[in-house]
Amino acid sequence: MRLAVAVRAFFRVLCDGELARRVESLLAGAPAPAGPAAPPAPAKAAPDRRSEAIGLLAALQREGRLVDFLQEPLAGYSDAQIGAAARDVHRQCGEVVRRMFALEPILAEPEGAAVDVPEGYDTGIYRVTGNVTGQPPFRGTMVHHGWRATTCQVPEWSGGREASRVVAPVEVELK
Repeated sequence: MRLAVAVRAFFRVLCDGELARRVESLLAGAPAPAGPAAPPAPAKAAPDRRSEAIGLLAALQREGRLVDFLQEPLAGYSDAQIGAAARDVHRQCGEVVRRMFALEPILAEPEGAAVDVPEGYDTGIYRVTGNVTGQPPFRGTMVHHGWRATTCQVPEWSGGREASRVVAPVEVELK
């Protein structure tokens, strides 16, 4: 249950800046906003919905066969066969991620460049490692430039409740 919530929260935070700010505030120790002590509304029948995480996984499977690749036991294959399959999965899944998220580096400098971490930096943007002493601003070597999604275009689910957790449908070929 908690894993499903964490995955859903990850994609919601990734795609919703305001929600990301609220979660960051809670993680930093801010008290949760107190709401009115109104009784809960009567439960309504939940609409047919699908987790955005499953939608993303389904797209990666549909277009790149990622799940098939990850679920396949590799012991019986040569390194060359695995490499050939991985090349196709990498290319096709990369296209899905580029289309849905239009990723761009957070910093334009090349890895290994000296960069400044400003005072009051956002821990969601910078992860400072190594010999961290004193207070920012810091100057260090960039190990990874980070990634930022410039869009979030996970397809809307239009199926029924029973299929809401299906990552890949059964394929049946008729002759």
